[in-house]
Amino acid sequence: MIASFLSRLVIGIAGVLGASGAMAQGAYPNKPIKFIAPFPPGGASDVISRLVGQKLSEGLGQPVTIENRGGAAGNIGTEYALKQPADGYTLLLGNSATLATNPNLYKRMPFDHINDVAAVTLVATAGSILVVHPSVPTNTVADLIAHLKANPGKLNFSSGGNGTPAHVIGESFKSLMGVNMTHIPYKGTALAVADLVAGQVQICFSDMVPAVPQIRAGKIRALAVTSEIRSAIFPDLPTLAESNVPVKVGQTWWSLMTPKGTPRPIIDRLNAEVAKIMKMPDVQERYASLGVFTAHTTPEAVIERIKTDTPEFGKVLRAAGVEPE
Repeated sequence: MIASFLSRLVIGIAGVLGASGAMAQGAYPNKPIKFIAPFPPGGASDVISRLVGQKLSEGLGQPVTIENRGGAAGNIGTEYALKQPADGYTLLLGNSATLATNPNLYKRMPFDHINDVAAVTLVATAGSILVVHPSVPTNTVADLIAHLKANPGKLNFSSGGNGTPAHVIGESFKSLMGVNMTHIPYKGTALAVADLVAGQVQICFSDMVPAVPQIRAGKIRALAVTSEIRSAIFPDLPTLAESNVPVKVGQTWWSLMTPKGTPRPIIDRLNAEVAKIMKMPDVQERYASLGVFTAHTTPEAVIERIKTDTPEFGKVLRAAGVEPE
C-alpha cells in the first residue's frame, strides 16, 4: 500500500514538473534576448541584425539586444553564440561566409558549422557589387581589367576578412582574368569600404549595404554587380557575366541561428515571427533600399544550403589557389 502511494506520488510530481516545463516553454520568451552579429557595426550583418532584431522585439514582446562580436571572418562571434545555453535567449545572425566559406579556409574551426548549430530560417540574400576608388581611371569592368594588366601588383582589393564574399569573388576574379592585385582583409566590410573611400585601397567586391550610400554620395564608383540579374536599385549597372567575367559565386545569404539543442517549439516560434517580419511593407522597403532581398525558409532548408554551398565555395577557392590556413 505504501509502495502504491509512493508510486502515485512520484507520478504526480513528474506530471506537475512536466506541466511546469511545458508552461515555461510555452511562455517563451519571458526575458531579454541577445542577438549576436559576428561582424563590426556598419556592415550588412550589423544592419540586417538590427532591423530583424527590432521587429523580433516587437513581435515577441521582449527586448532584443544586438551584440557585435567581430573577428576571424565571423568565427569569434559565431563561436561565442553557439556556446551559450540552447534556450532561445541567444540568437545568431549566421551568413554564407562564416558557415559555408570559412570551413574551407581554416584547418581548425572553433565550431562545427553543421552539427553545432540549430537553424531557424534565412532572413536575407544579396549579390555583391564591384566598386573602385574614383582615382582608378576606369568606368567599366573591361577598363579595370586592362588597367590591372598594365599595373600588375600595384592595386589592392579590400574585403571584410578572409572567406568573406568580397575575398572569394576577388580571388576568383584574379584567377579567371589573369590579373594581379593584392588582397587586404579587414575586420568587416564596412571597414573595407571605409578605407576604399579614403583611398587606402582601390577595389572592393563589396556587400551592397555599406557600398550603396557611398556610391550615391559619389565617393566610390560602381562598375558591376555579381548577381545573376541586375540590381533593382542600380538597373543600369551590368552584371559580371554581362561584362564577360564568368565568376561563379552563389548569393550571399544571412540566416537566423541558435545553439544546437534549442527546443523545436522555440525555433518554430522564431520562424513564424520572421515570416511575419518579411511581409511587412516597411521591412521590404528598407531591404530594397539596401539592395538586399527578403527571405524566409524552413530550418531544414538553411542546413541544406550550408551543406550545398560549403563544397561549392571550396571549389572556387581551390581554383583561385587559396589554401586553408
